[in-house]
Formats: sequence, structure tokens, C-alpha cells
Amino acid sequence: MTTKTALVTGASSGIGEATARKLQNLGFTVYGAARRTDRLEGLAADGVRPLAMDVTDDASIQAGIDHIITETGRVDVLVNNAGYGSYGALEDVDIDEGRRQFEVNVFGAMRLAQLVLPHMRSQRSGTIVNITSMGGKIYTPLGGWYHGTKFALEALSDCLRLEVKPFGIDVVIVEPGGIATEWGAIAADNVEATSGNGPYAPHAQAVAKSLRSETNGNRNSPPSVIADAIGKAVTASTPKTRYAVGYGAKPLITARGLLSDRQFDALITRAVGLPRT
Repeated sequence: MTTKTALVTGASSGIGEATARKLQNLGFTVYGAARRTDRLEGLAADGVRPLAMDVTDDASIQAGIDHIITETGRVDVLVNNAGYGSYGALEDVDIDEGRRQFEVNVFGAMRLAQLVLPHMRSQRSGTIVNITSMGGKIYTPLGGWYHGTKFALEALSDCLRLEVKPFGIDVVIVEPGGIATEWGAIAADNVEATSGNGPYAPHAQAVAKSLRSETNGNRNSPPSVIADAIGKAVTASTPKTRYAVGYGAKPLITARGLLSDRQFDALITRAVGLPRT
């Protein structure tokens, strides 16, 4: 049997690293992509193939896909995991930073999809896994640009799923909840740097505290729960369209569907500890 090939972006840590290891254990030839290949040394030592890739650089993306096709002749799974959360009040975040977040979280993912789809269509098979977030279904204060990218990726994934289904290709959305990675601490530092002074300072302090909360951190799920969901999706004959996994994902997404906008506003305001007038 032909060994299937998988590409995982953002593989240097957290969800991406766990996913690369999971897919390798399932028998895939796995390419782990990151901007800095020195951070892929642990994966490389265990047999995952390191790949230098900047998802905001089209030449880098094309070179990466060409390299995979040259070496293996196919691409069966694309896991669009690369992404980051740049928090701050919408009034405060520099518009170029907003654009960059869309470049990384949305346009990079969709450009990779464009490049792998001709190969998947020729195979009449393949799976594209887009990592969004429960933040692609709910919203939180000072996370506007981040939520905007995840909402966009949800919509694009739904459209793409319908477009490629006739070619035997699946599109799967994975919506992580709270995951024990460095993401929260980085987002907390960012929100303080962006909105920690000025009119939104009380909001920034509350959001940063929530992101860093040791209690929440202890409850967060390990990255392996996301990797396991991805493993199930790419080996299923008919995968689910969405997998909401990790701490808080299912209950919060359910609450968003049941509550009115004002009710959900109140829930999030209390949960984050925002000052109320």
C-alpha cells in the first residue's frame, strides 16, 4: 500500500507538534512545518520531516508543497494549524497588525488549500483540516481580530467543503476549547502591551488575568486531545464536519446557540471579570 503523506503547519509546539506525532504514529509520512526549523529538531529526531515554511510568504508555501510532491508524489492530509492570537481593543490594535493576523490565520491556510487541492483532486481523495477555535463560534472582549479570523476560517471551510466533496475530498473543522499551551500567556502579554494603558486598561487587566488564570490553566486540556480528534477525522471513511474538543468548547458553543446576544454578553462579561458600568 502507498504510504499517505500529511503536512502539519505550526508544528514547532503545542497542537501542531502533538498532531505531527499522532499522524506519524498512525503511519503517515509527516512533514512538520514552521518558520524556524531549529524548533523542529525534536520532531525530526523522531522521524517527522522538518519543513521551513512561512505561511505569509507565497514563495515559501509553494516551495514547501513542491518539496513534498517531489519527495512523496502526493499529499493526503493538510492540517492548517499555524496561527496566533493578537489581543487588544479594536480601537488600539494597529490596522497592519489586524491585517497580519488575517494573513497568518486565514490567507495562509487558504493558500495552502489552493496548492494541495490539484494533487488531491488527481488522487480523488484527501482531507483538509482547518484548526479554528471555539472562538470561531463565540466572542470575547479585546479579541476582535482573533475572533474575526476564526469566524472567517469557519465560513471558508464550509464553502470549501461543498466545493470539493464531488472530488472525494473532505474538509474538517476542529474547534479547540481551552488547551494547555503557551498561547494564553502570549495573548495576555500582547493585550497588556496593546491596551494596558489608556481607556481600555481595566478591560485589558481583566482579560490578561483571565488568560493567565492558574485555575483555568489547570483545567485546560492537553494538546493531545486535539491531535486525537484530528487522527480520528483523517482516518474516518466519513469524518464529522466539525469536532469541538477541549476544555469548555462544547458547553460554550452550545450556550452561544441557546442564549440571546445580550444574555451571552452578560455571561462573557461575568466570566472574564470585565468592569461594568
